[in-house]
Amino acid sequence: MMKIFKIYFSAFLLAITAQVFADTATVYFNGDILTMEGDKPQYVEAVLVKDKKIVYTGNMQEALKEAGTNPSLQDLKGKTLLPGFIDGWGHFTLIAQNTLGVNLGYFSNKPPHTTQELIGRLKAEARPFNGWIIGAEYADAFLTDGPLTIGQLDEAFPNQPVFVNNISTLTGIVNSAGLKKLGITKATKVTQGMIPVDPKTGKLTGELIGNPNLDATAKVFGKYSRDLTMETYRKAEKIYASNGFTTAQSYETTLDDIRNMRQAVDRNVIALDLIALPTYDVVDQLLATNPKYPFGVYTNGNGGFKVAGILVSTDGAPQLRLAYFTKPYTDTTGFPKDWRGMAVATQDLIDRYAKLAYEKNIQYYGYSNGDAGIDMTLSGISKAIRDTGVTDDRRTVISHSFFVRDDQLDTYKTNKILAQFMSNHIWMYGDVYKKILGDERASNMVPLNLAQTKGVQFGIHNDTPSSGPSALFTIWSSVNRKTYAGDTLGPDQRIDPYTALRSFTSVPAYIYKEEAYKGSISVGKFADLVVLDRNPLKVDPMDIKDIQIVQTIKNGKDLYVRP
Repeated sequence: MMKIFKIYFSAFLLAITAQVFADTATVYFNGDILTMEGDKPQYVEAVLVKDKKIVYTGNMQEALKEAGTNPSLQDLKGKTLLPGFIDGWGHFTLIAQNTLGVNLGYFSNKPPHTTQELIGRLKAEARPFNGWIIGAEYADAFLTDGPLTIGQLDEAFPNQPVFVNNISTLTGIVNSAGLKKLGITKATKVTQGMIPVDPKTGKLTGELIGNPNLDATAKVFGKYSRDLTMETYRKAEKIYASNGFTTAQSYETTLDDIRNMRQAVDRNVIALDLIALPTYDVVDQLLATNPKYPFGVYTNGNGGFKVAGILVSTDGAPQLRLAYFTKPYTDTTGFPKDWRGMAVATQDLIDRYAKLAYEKNIQYYGYSNGDAGIDMTLSGISKAIRDTGVTDDRRTVISHSFFVRDDQLDTYKTNKILAQFMSNHIWMYGDVYKKILGDERASNMVPLNLAQTKGVQFGIHNDTPSSGPSALFTIWSSVNRKTYAGDTLGPDQRIDPYTALRSFTSVPAYIYKEEAYKGSISVGKFADLVVLDRNPLKVDPMDIKDIQIVQTIKNGKDLYVRP
């Protein structure tokens, strides 16, 4: 009898504890609480969070009344509270994979400034993985003594294969031991990309461009266990959360990526909401398995994991002169005369999948960089609208839209197309674009102000790891348009800090069709929040990139607290 009593009493205590926990109220106050509601900045005095959701915003007295007895009081002490940042375009799975190597990026804890500092970090920090020493996020433009060479790698690692992946993820460099392990010689055939040869020595430079680098990346990392995959996801989540993100995306996801991402959420390995965006061929496989595959639907109500839609790319990276333009590059060194870049898909393919997306109500994500590539995507979407008769707002997106023209933005507006811009390219490659495209095209890249003037909604993204994971740095780039060399590129295309903040909060929530429960601080929405040490709207615009993330909150619980 006593044993039965203990069991019932324990169950009673658990039930009471669960109820108390569910009803725990938290009041945030005494700071700049920027709601991100509407086109103009709005502030409230206090926010009440209860059971994962925001239940009140307004004055402190009413918040305390609504909170009930013994609420948790979170004094912001003058800091700024915002909705959590939403990743509109990125590579969560690549960020995870890169944690198996050494982060050599400009945003790393100890960014290398010379090739010797870079090599020193590889020697000190790298542990062989799958037989390789791996470096990630390398950017030669940020090294004062020029790019890394195969000779330097061979001297430092004469027998150990080394792979250093560029921040673009499209190029990289290996040493001679790495070339041997990969089986790459001057006779190796290349479909898209290059394996450069030094014209002076006639030997391979160790550089891999395009498909050779993508193939090498797959071989270097190889296949690894599900447990290790989950561990890399935990590390990736820390990177995202420490930068204020509560939702992360991974595009170009494979079927394995989709399974792993869903499992990470289902098993509570990570707390972030995860969004997968597969390419058209993977979508074909999903539809073959389930003709009514639930695109755009989260696994846990309005959160968890979901597959957003279908991705179709038209062209490649503009800094590598692979973006497709209607007019030739100004500098075509190493390329054919009048080189305009190239398309990576046929118009028939684009038309087919745009029509599929509109017929089946699958959100369509175009990936276009040069204006000719954008023309291809716009043509496919326009044809799909004509053929299907669908004119409602499908939240169709074109990313990166780097060199979108004035007239093309009019078509965006007419056909209800949203842009996803990557303004960090202004800082990272703006100086390069002036050289290879000329001042006029370079100055008009990522035309944020023009898009805003025309009423085209746009998000802004990092495309991590193709640039650093900081939303605030990217907001700084959007507001100031500074190049790495310190020039201002296209000052007339700058936007104000509030509009830039909306592009990481309320706009991507709208793009993902999640505006009812994410993207702003308002009643009924999830308590996905971020605390900043300063208000981006009240500091000198040049200081925005130096603002620190103090705390990231997901569903009312701390996901990150700055040490």
